[in-house]
Amino acid sequence: MILNATYPFELPPLPYAYDALEPYIDKETMHYHHDKHLKTYVDNLNKAIEGYPEYHSRTLEQLLSGLEELPDAIRAAVRNNGGGVYNHALFFDMMAPAGQQIPDEIAEAFGGEDKWKKEMKAAALGQFGSGFAWMSADSSGSLKIFALPNQDNPLSAGAYPILPLDVWEHAYYLKYQNLRGDYIDNWFNVVNWNAVRERLKGLAGREED
Repeated sequence: MILNATYPFELPPLPYAYDALEPYIDKETMHYHHDKHLKTYVDNLNKAIEGYPEYHSRTLEQLLSGLEELPDAIRAAVRNNGGGVYNHALFFDMMAPAGQQIPDEIAEAFGGEDKWKKEMKAAALGQFGSGFAWMSADSSGSLKIFALPNQDNPLSAGAYPILPLDVWEHAYYLKYQNLRGDYIDNWFNVVNWNAVRERLKGLAGREED
């Protein structure tokens, strides 16, 4: 998985067909979003650290968790492009054809599914300009929802990313134009809750370490 891969990073395959999320997310958007936008972030991340072999053995997670350790010359490029790779790869992995149900433990953590949706949508709509809404776990393991601008990642703030919602316009504009709220409402139908469960298991393993 690219989140734990090292240089040179490669474009991860889309884990389903381009039209698998129809009618909620369209085939054309998925093609451009994955094959063009994500590939650009991968290529630019590789260019950024190509001349810094001391960082070639670091995983994507390690790079983003340790931005303050990077030289000034590449820190912004790794933050933007490394974040772009991580955020998008996780975004695609955390979607699946419609039909999965929110796990009880997540719904209960937010007071019910409707309240979870309301909080996630508020974070996504409240992000001015480009960015992501995130469901992440803080250092105590508690689930939190917040938005981050551009390609910033919760790892850089000491949190563990679980579920991202991309609200860059390229994620929805071909189908929804300026109707970000409609896109968000439809995205709820394609959350890959099985993959979210696996992320939560990974969090438990990190806490034990």
